[in-house]
Amino acid sequence: MPKAKEQKKEILKKLKENFDKQKSMVFSSYQGLKAADIFNFRRVLKQAGCNIVVAKKTLFNLALKEKKIDFDAKNLEGQIALIFGFEDEVTPAKLAYKFSKEKENLKILAGFFENKIINKEEVLALAQIPSKQELLSKVVGCIASPISGLVNVLQGNIRNLVYALSQIKPRY
Repeated sequence: MPKAKEQKKEILKKLKENFDKQKSMVFSSYQGLKAADIFNFRRVLKQAGCNIVVAKKTLFNLALKEKKIDFDAKNLEGQIALIFGFEDEVTPAKLAYKFSKEKENLKILAGFFENKIINKEEVLALAQIPSKQELLSKVVGCIASPISGLVNVLQGNIRNLVYALSQIKPRY
C-alpha cells in the first residue's frame, strides 16, 4: 500500500533529524530478513545509542541531497536500511557486522564516516577496530607497565634481604 504524502514528509523529516545528530551511518540491505530479526536488531541498536531507519531509496536520496551528501542510494542493491550512530562513530559498523555474521540476509553496502562516503571494505575494517574501552584499557596498561616493573624491582631488594635473613636465623 503506497504511503501518503504526509507520511513520506514525516519520514523525510525524521531522516533529516537523524542526519543532523549522527556521527556515522551504515547503509545495509535487509532483504530476506524476518521481521522478528529486525525487531531484535533494532532493540540491540537502541541500547547502544544507535537507530535503524527503513525507507525507500528515493526518500534516502532526498535527505542525502538536502544534507549535501553526494551519494545515490538507487545504486545500492536490495531494500535499504540506514543505521545511524549517535554516541560512537564505530558502534553502528560493529553492530551491523556482528549481526550480519549471525544473519546472512543483512548485508553491509556502504557507510558514511567523517563526512565522507566509505565503501563496504572500509566499513568492515572499521567494524573490526577494537572498542573505545578496549583501546583505553590498553593505553592504561602500557602506561602502568613501567611503574609496576619499577615496583617489582624495588620490592626485589627487600624480598632478597628477608630471604637472606631467614637463611641465617638461628634454628631452635
